[in-house]
Amino acid sequence: MPSSSTSECQSQRRLLIVDGHAFAYRAFFAIRSLSSPDGSATNAIYGFVRMLGPMLAKVRPSHMIVIWDGGLAPERMAIHPEYKAQRPEMPHSLEQQLDQIIAYLRAANIFSLTQDNIEADDCIAALTLRAEAEDFDVVIATSDKDFMQLVSPRVSLLNPSEKNGALWGEEEVFAKAGVKPTQIVDWLSLTGDAVDNIPGVPGVGTKTAQSLLHQFGSIDSLFSRIGEVHPDRLRASLQASEEAVRRNQKLVRLNAQVRCEVSWEEMLCKPGDPAALRQLYARWGFKTLLHELERAHFPEGDLFQEPAGAR
Repeated sequence: MPSSSTSECQSQRRLLIVDGHAFAYRAFFAIRSLSSPDGSATNAIYGFVRMLGPMLAKVRPSHMIVIWDGGLAPERMAIHPEYKAQRPEMPHSLEQQLDQIIAYLRAANIFSLTQDNIEADDCIAALTLRAEAEDFDVVIATSDKDFMQLVSPRVSLLNPSEKNGALWGEEEVFAKAGVKPTQIVDWLSLTGDAVDNIPGVPGVGTKTAQSLLHQFGSIDSLFSRIGEVHPDRLRASLQASEEAVRRNQKLVRLNAQVRCEVSWEEMLCKPGDPAALRQLYARWGFKTLLHELERAHFPEGDLFQEPAGAR
């Protein structure tokens, strides 16, 4: 779809969900310097467009959506005011490009959604469970480890950091985290998550958390059988941290009960608008994308003249 107006879609019920901000950040930092003929930054736009192509070719979805953060969840902030507090503000240059990425998605006929005061993670969780219930396979494109808790026989992850482009299922989650997808919330509640500013149990790293969950199965079972934990130092640390661990479970567990207001028709893969894409690519100076688009949709000629130095 990035180089033409027709998406790589199929008839099978398969939903591709893209974590919008995560991919925008990745695109922004992957390409450090790129600008349009008028001098506006375009590195995030170009990187975002280019990343969609391989995803679509790999997944071949029947439905697709890009979901953006609408702010931090009030319920998480209420129980942990420091939640994500350490994160730096979005770079101004990236923020300026978000509206242009939305413009591209609109021209490419890819639905995107932002809901006020709802984190993208929760909206993705809600939509994933809804899709599963309605007989869809779901692929979530993200590098966020929190989404490992959603993996099931019908839900997989597409991590842009994986060079081989493999989809992560239950086996891959276990190989990565050392626990089952159903144990991811408890695993992260024990270890904490520095990315989200969630402190874990002192002295409990990933390996110790794995070992505890292999032995006890869950946090509930762990604390009900706390006397079986050895050595004494570990047992004492867990006992002193039980309240924090219970809080962490609420922070880490994705809230699939939020309202994610989108219809299947809106997410249905449809051909994009070649003329609108052509205009955007020319404005941004995306020379290669423009040529690919014109070869596919404007073989009669009438090509745009490229600005000097266009990409």
